[in-house]
Amino acid sequence: MNTKYSDLINQTFYFPQEEFKLNKDNLQFHNIDLLGLVEKYGSPLKFTYLPKISENINRAKGWFRNAMEKNHYKGNYYYCYCTKSSHFKYVLDEAFNNNIHVETSSAFDVNIVEKLIESGKITKDTHVICNGFKRAQYIDNIARLINNGHENTVPIIDNYEELELLQEKIEGKFKIGIRIASEEEPKFEFYTSRLGIGYKNIVPFFRKQIESNEGVELKMLHFFINTGIRDTSYYWNELLKCLKVYISLKKECPSLDSLNIGGGFPIKNSLAFEYDYQYMVDEIINQIKIACEEADVDVPHIYTEFGSFTVGESGGAIYQILYQKQQNDREKWNMIDSSFITTLPDSWAINKKFIMLPINRWNDSYERILLGGLTCDSDDYYNSEQNLNAIYLPKYNKDKPLYIGFFNTGAYQESIGGFGGLHHCLIPQPKHILIDRDENGILATEIFSEQQTAEDVLDILGYGK
Repeated sequence: MNTKYSDLINQTFYFPQEEFKLNKDNLQFHNIDLLGLVEKYGSPLKFTYLPKISENINRAKGWFRNAMEKNHYKGNYYYCYCTKSSHFKYVLDEAFNNNIHVETSSAFDVNIVEKLIESGKITKDTHVICNGFKRAQYIDNIARLINNGHENTVPIIDNYEELELLQEKIEGKFKIGIRIASEEEPKFEFYTSRLGIGYKNIVPFFRKQIESNEGVELKMLHFFINTGIRDTSYYWNELLKCLKVYISLKKECPSLDSLNIGGGFPIKNSLAFEYDYQYMVDEIINQIKIACEEADVDVPHIYTEFGSFTVGESGGAIYQILYQKQQNDREKWNMIDSSFITTLPDSWAINKKFIMLPINRWNDSYERILLGGLTCDSDDYYNSEQNLNAIYLPKYNKDKPLYIGFFNTGAYQESIGGFGGLHHCLIPQPKHILIDRDENGILATEIFSEQQTAEDVLDILGYGK
């Protein structure tokens, strides 16, 4: 009878997979000995595997290069990293080793861009796409960047007032884009995105505020879908509506030459994840080319803004099962040595699922359980896996420590959880490890941040003053 945890995985999924395999009964992630990592650094533990960031950037570049060659597409492709997914220096340092561009979403993002310029990570050839709703500090920072000579900075106009505010601060002529307020999926509580300008209003806006304005040059139309780039009738319908706006605008504005198809690629959230990235890119490029050829206008340069896709699959979190509580005849609660609210806020805030696997004891028998965090909040739990609708783990044994890992957690979790700050029930932020490889593929690890201490937390609360 197949009763081992490894049997369960093998009969449910194709396993091993590219990033996951076993060494005896211990899990490896990109050939990293995870149990060895825990033995060296302890748990709870967060880690970032830096090479995965560069790998995903170059995968996407390859897909667009292949699609443009296949379709004889004459425009260029520009990969932008949207910093809101993870602002950490180690992420941006790794990303900008790959000749990419950047998208900002708030005032302090521009300060990060200036730091990257100082360090040489960003040059004058780097395109800085400034998105988001802009008010005084953001306007000032964008203006400072442009006035200091970074001419490839392109503020994306989000509302009718922003252009005038920018012109008051920026010296000389500068480039701009316009964001389309796309319509949301029918399941949303509202019909139209709060960001951008409506489809029908963009050409009139151009005629009124831009056409005869000698201080600006319209270069980009920005199209963003909140649910990302997916093979759905909703996505293709919105893309075609966007292309109609681009064509109408292009016929009146020759300087318009770029289309930003914001909204990212999905990342792997299950061992059963399937997504044909190359097909999607091929079809997007093909649809753009067909629409432009039929309208007899030049195809645009293509920009993408990939945040989660860039950094998400580089991250992970490891916990130890501290104790098992049998709460009734059916529910067993495995308690972890941290909090989901603290370390994986998306798991409870938006019910986001991550890949969850045990780190060790794969050859032990398994049981169905629930996972609970350390806070006294009823929402501090993780209760289902994609495609399984339950959590199965090797059976709890107080004499045999069990460690579990959550994978592809690298986007948003630190910023939403509040890195370096206070957390629910004062559960400390765990130790964070950076993992890299040298030119010979040799693994190297270093501590980015230690686990919070009581003194760290008390200082924030004012008790240390």
